[in-house]
Amino acid sequence: MKILVTGSEGQLGRSIQKIAANFSDHSFRFIDIQDLDLTLPEKVKSFLEKARPDVIINCAAYTAVDKAETEMEMAMAVNAKVPEDLARLCSEMGIRLVHISTDYVFDGNNYKPYKEDDAVNPVSAYAKSKYAGEAGIFRHKVKCMIIRTSWLYSEYGKNFVKTILEKGKSSGRLSVVYDQVGGPTYAGDLAAAILQILSGAFGTDTPEIYHYANEGAISWYDFAKAITEIAGIECTILPIESKDFPVPAVRPCYSVFNKTRFITRFGIRIPYWRESLEHCIHNILEEKQVSR
Repeated sequence: MKILVTGSEGQLGRSIQKIAANFSDHSFRFIDIQDLDLTLPEKVKSFLEKARPDVIINCAAYTAVDKAETEMEMAMAVNAKVPEDLARLCSEMGIRLVHISTDYVFDGNNYKPYKEDDAVNPVSAYAKSKYAGEAGIFRHKVKCMIIRTSWLYSEYGKNFVKTILEKGKSSGRLSVVYDQVGGPTYAGDLAAAILQILSGAFGTDTPEIYHYANEGAISWYDFAKAITEIAGIECTILPIESKDFPVPAVRPCYSVFNKTRFITRFGIRIPYWRESLEHCIHNILEEKQVSR
């Protein structure tokens, strides 16, 4: 297959690039904003007519959760309009689509892991833009897999794991919220899962939603504790409530996923969160040693 990956410089895009060579039966093309502005549908259409991919993995997203509160128009353009435009073009051209969404489409008031069919209630501007993207895709008859994920981290870019590693080493004392519980997702695991799925059967003629995060559930506080312990950083992590760490955008207080549909449908083992965290931190620390 010819696979086109958008948002190739983001965490998931770079994670897919890292393992693409392991899927030599497919050819990959990676693009980011400097290669193609996805908010310009006519240019996107022209690009796709020439490239003729079999599948698009849409990793492009506006991810500045707090900034979205004052940049709603930009968030909607990237997170809502782009996915719908891609779905329309994929429907017209017979291209399959994988789109990445978020746990933020839920308000976090549940008491058990969220299933794909549970009622959504996006609260923040970012969350509303991501849900609008899902809804836009469903307006088209297209072979599309929407994968909701949560707490994404990797060796690349800015993320919670790298922030804790850096600040923990420099300050020795951090305050982290303990009343937000979710499931960390190592981008390397998600990248591998997506490419495994594409190598087999892929969906129906209508969009399907799946949940993916590493197994287990944890608070941000416990996650930070695990990061410093694994990395061997001496840092005191203090638990605080969300009200003591005010931010512009409301976060779900509980966004653990039920992943039964994904596991049953594709038969892919999902690693436990700590197992994947250890692997990622090992890679980060090893890279630092090499670059010295």
